[in-house]
Amino acid sequence: MNVNWKDHIVSTSDVLRGKPRIKGTRIPVSLVLGYLATGASHEEIIREFPDLTGEHIMVCLDYARELAEFEVAV
Repeated sequence: MNVNWKDHIVSTSDVLRGKPRIKGTRIPVSLVLGYLATGASHEEIIREFPDLTGEHIMVCLDYARELAEFEVAV
C-alpha cells in the first residue's frame, strides 16, 4: 500500500477536542484501532461505520505504527 496516513487523518481542535480522526468524519482513529484490537474484521468495522473504507482502516494502522516507532530521548 502506497498511501500516506497524513492524507487521511486530521486533528483539529474544534472537532473531538483535537483527537486524530478520519478526515471528513467524526470517527476517531482510536475507535478504529479499538475495534481491530478486539478482533473485528475490516468488513465488520465498515458495516458498523459505512463512511469508512478499507483504506481508512489501513491508514489507521499505519498511523499507529508510526507512533510506535517514535523515540523519546531520556
